[in-house]
Amino acid sequence: MIAEATADERAGILLVDDMEDNLIALEAVLGSLDEPLVRARSGEEAMQALLRQPFALVLLDVRMPGMDGFETAANIKRLDQAKDVPIIFLTGADDEPGFAFRGYATGAADYLAKPFDPWVLRAKVRVFLELHRKNQQLARLLARRPPRWTEFLIRLDALARDLDREDPPDTASLRDRVRELRELTGGAHGS
Repeated sequence: MIAEATADERAGILLVDDMEDNLIALEAVLGSLDEPLVRARSGEEAMQALLRQPFALVLLDVRMPGMDGFETAANIKRLDQAKDVPIIFLTGADDEPGFAFRGYATGAADYLAKPFDPWVLRAKVRVFLELHRKNQQLARLLARRPPRWTEFLIRLDALARDLDREDPPDTASLRDRVRELRELTGGAHGS
């Protein structure tokens, strides 16, 4: 089950396909996920959308006129703000067998043949949305680290080195240093 998303975590899903019917089908399958769905009718439009806003996932058709799906994926992976966005390639069942290999080599996270099973697609998309949310939560937790965390780690490392010496510090000195470490973390004072 997907946890309730905050506004920051609702980065959306980019749907890239040159065929209107395919975009309508994707919207019908994914609409129940209650996530923002953004359309792009070409690789160029997809790149513009990725420059304007963040996305949790890209669903990308392989065969498109102009910039095909493989070229689009390669360009996405070159964008700093989008290089880590997972891509699921969508392609016709009669496409060349080497397309799947080429898709994964280009950086695809998954590859589905059309016509796809709507339940399978929705389940895969849910997994990527949940991973996106977890990554957002982790980024927020890391941002809330105590500002003195680096200092704490440096002092802890120095203490460990001193304890490994042949002539370790005396007990009173160790207590003082442990107390200082507790203060850095906001912990309780103790003896």
